[in-house]
Amino acid sequence: MTLRTKSLDCNNCEHRSLRTFCNLDEAALKDYAAIGVETSFAKGATLFSEGTRSKGVYVICTGQVKLFCTSKDGKTLILKIAMPGDVLGLGAVLSDSAYEVTAETIQTTEIKSIRREEFLPFLEKHGEGSLHAAKALSDDYKAAFFDARRLALSGSAAGRLAGVLLDWGKAAASCGKLEMRFTMALTHEELANMVGSSRETVTRMLTRFKKEKLIEMRGSSIMILDPELMESLVA
Repeated sequence: MTLRTKSLDCNNCEHRSLRTFCNLDEAALKDYAAIGVETSFAKGATLFSEGTRSKGVYVICTGQVKLFCTSKDGKTLILKIAMPGDVLGLGAVLSDSAYEVTAETIQTTEIKSIRREEFLPFLEKHGEGSLHAAKALSDDYKAAFFDARRLALSGSAAGRLAGVLLDWGKAAASCGKLEMRFTMALTHEELANMVGSSRETVTRMLTRFKKEKLIEMRGSSIMILDPELMESLVA
């Protein structure tokens, strides 16, 4: 569901310096601000669907987006929770192919959507934008590699869960926060899907982490209290 279309001020965005793709020089930022449409989406809105032809990229300004794929028998695998600054659909647009995943908002989310016909000329004109796009693709590749490695090589559900929580905590800290605190927008069932476990196991592990003072939980807010001990679980 689309809530509204509005004009975001990219030039004066207080978070721009923390976002790789949006952190452009004055000339590039001026052209970037002039393209695309800024829209606020309600929780549960689908930005694009797996297998559909790519039409453009989606830059997350605020909020979070769930990226997942679905098998023929209806099983769903959540691949990533995209955060502010992430560029969605980049690989599909650059290769002029179908979207590889489905993107769905998991909270109210502000998105800058840019049509392929606008985005590619922008990259051709501004070398800095092209470099930032290449870095975004590289980051996606590394994230996919580490996620696959964690699922394949981590010997315990606790280790896989600790790895996911640490990733989100580090992402929150890199966005200017003084602590590794983030909002858990997924259900325990969805979180279990990400770490290859069951809902019951995830609930039990979160309770264990809380008792051992590894994390602090207040409603949907989670703060990593002891990153080093959490890292030891992942290893």
